[in-house]
Amino acid sequence: MLAHILDSKNPQMLRPAAAVPLTASRRLFLKASAAAGAGLVIGFTFAGGNKMAAAATPAADDAVFVPNAFVRVAPDNTVTVLMKHLEMGQGTFTGLAALVAEELDADWAQMRAEHAPADASLYNNLSWGPVQGTGGSSSVANSYEQLRRAGAMSRALLVQAAAETWGVPAGEVTVEKGLVSHAASGRQASFGELAEKAATLQPPAEVTLKDPKDFTLVGTRLPRLDSPAKARGQARYTLDMTLPGMLTVLIARPPLFGATLKSFDDSEALAVKGVTDVVAVPAGVAVVAKGFWAAKQGRDVLKIEWDESTGETRGSDQIMAEYKKLAEQPGDIARQDGDAASAMAGAAKVLEADYEFPYLAHAPMEPLDCVVQLGDGTCDIWAGSQIQTVDQGAAAAILGLQPQQVRIHTMLAGGSFGRRATPQADMVSEAVSVAKAIGGRAPVRLVWTREDDIQGGRYRPMYFHRLKAGLDAEGKLVAWQHRIVGQSIVSGTPFEGLIKNGIDQTSVEGANTLPYHVPNMTVDLHTTDVKVPVLWWRAVGSTHTAYSTEAFIDELAEAAGKDPVEFRLAMLQDHPRHAGVLKLAAEKAGWGTEPQAGRARGIAVHESFNTFVAEVAEISVAEDGTITVEKVVCAVDCGLAVTPDQVQAQMEGGIGYGLGAVLHNAVTLTDGRVDQSNFHDYLPLRIDEMPQVEVHIVSSGEAPTGVGEPGVPPIGPAVANAVYKATGRRIRALPFALHGLSAA
Repeated sequence: MLAHILDSKNPQMLRPAAAVPLTASRRLFLKASAAAGAGLVIGFTFAGGNKMAAAATPAADDAVFVPNAFVRVAPDNTVTVLMKHLEMGQGTFTGLAALVAEELDADWAQMRAEHAPADASLYNNLSWGPVQGTGGSSSVANSYEQLRRAGAMSRALLVQAAAETWGVPAGEVTVEKGLVSHAASGRQASFGELAEKAATLQPPAEVTLKDPKDFTLVGTRLPRLDSPAKARGQARYTLDMTLPGMLTVLIARPPLFGATLKSFDDSEALAVKGVTDVVAVPAGVAVVAKGFWAAKQGRDVLKIEWDESTGETRGSDQIMAEYKKLAEQPGDIARQDGDAASAMAGAAKVLEADYEFPYLAHAPMEPLDCVVQLGDGTCDIWAGSQIQTVDQGAAAAILGLQPQQVRIHTMLAGGSFGRRATPQADMVSEAVSVAKAIGGRAPVRLVWTREDDIQGGRYRPMYFHRLKAGLDAEGKLVAWQHRIVGQSIVSGTPFEGLIKNGIDQTSVEGANTLPYHVPNMTVDLHTTDVKVPVLWWRAVGSTHTAYSTEAFIDELAEAAGKDPVEFRLAMLQDHPRHAGVLKLAAEKAGWGTEPQAGRARGIAVHESFNTFVAEVAEISVAEDGTITVEKVVCAVDCGLAVTPDQVQAQMEGGIGYGLGAVLHNAVTLTDGRVDQSNFHDYLPLRIDEMPQVEVHIVSSGEAPTGVGEPGVPPIGPAVANAVYKATGRRIRALPFALHGLSAA
């Protein structure tokens, strides 16, 4: 998702046993803590200007929030990795801790993970520049080298501490599964026993990283670090936060996007027992109460007059009709190869297809929430913050503070799919605005209800695609035209730099990067002006471009009289990783053999966030015409799979998330008002709809790339292609429920 914020730099795979120079920025130091006792805290700056962290240790009363360090070794022999990335269910804590543990030669049982504080100068996402945040499937990719170095530095200091303590050469000291040993003398020590001595030593000028062939933890199946606490109900989310005197906030927002507040009568709301305040804030009218139910009752009886003159009053059908009209004219060029128009005119066969994609809500299981406490020149925020730098800056601007006066305590998040990563920091801005409006006299917890979430905007944009392609007499694809109409995600945000020559890259990715060799290709874009607020949604532009391109490719294969897999492979000579996953998925799914009676298969392949995924969907059709996706075979090439269990889980989760969207989901508007409100009319995939998923991970020596999003794009077109084989129907407008194919 947010790899789109700034130009991404893909980490390069280290050469085997590469020597990595390090320069200390602040020397390691030790501080006794009543909470954790003495320990080793690792922090340093890399030569070449990549600041990693300055050393720091937790205060006795604040052991959880350790500033400016990635690795902490405690006397109890635990190793804690401070995570700059949000854990929202995708397994970040486990994958990133594995990188440290590998180079440290730690025992997995001693590893721990905590969220790092908000400080972009120390914890920035290396793919984004000076921004701390999580998204774009970038957590492992941007941290791969950085956290390995942190682990290697920690190991070097512990080895040096043992050598000096025992009076032996450091070269004779070994580390295995958290135990430091000297074989000749028989001495052994744990990390915790050596931490105090190690903290007094100068870091070495350089460390040597392992050759990946020597990895013992990376690439293996490791238990998730966050699972035990979640299984026991001990994991803490923002909704679990309580502070003395804390008040709950619900906000009444305009029913039309773009409308503004004219006036309100709060007399009935203030009469509700437990309601303490009703205040106007930029987002609308906030009801503050001693609990959720009082806040909801108070909000329900507010009398509000909105100024709807500036609001979006069109329905989604009207907006789509306008999109179709725009598609009659050329747009801004996103890609131009050869002369598509001339090649089309000379083609032996020409096919055309239009595709319609609705607005989509993110609908994470934990809706948006945020706790704020104001102090004397300070602000503390507890939230599942996905872009800490943006949230910190927004809060500071509202309060007239410096960003460093705003402390963000990043909590576990119950999903996001992009929703918590708003350029406007909406949940934080709203909560801080309310806290300010009541004079900061009490901490406040802002809660979005499910209805607020579904109806509150920040959707995946609605899009219209028009595709046209020409085949020559031999069935080869010789011309391709692809026109896209829809809103820009980044227009009007701090990330407008992504718009180049009128092209928002988040609108066209997957279309202007089409891997198939077509000598004549044009991709263009119309960016529309609609007041419905939009946002990146899990896999961003690929959520619609993969569907249109891969469904249309299947149509072309049929017109050419060729097998869909062979048709694709013939055009992927320059893209071996696309071809690799395509062949692997086809092989594992038994492509080319007949499925069991009553079933049909479809296939699709797509790259997003530098990860390549192919999926084969096998479906059955009931007597009433509804479909069931019985099985999905997935092949993924994500470079080195740091934690294969997490790769598998993310592919499975992405398939389920994407499948729910294509089967059921659409946010529609009637006269500008959102029609859906909760899970009864915006359906997530139900457990009995989840197909059997088989995941095959390509063995690779390439640098690791992300897996949080790339499983989503291929599932829609794979199912659509299977539907055509089973029913003869091409599904060009989503969701499938529009066509009577979904039982829900």
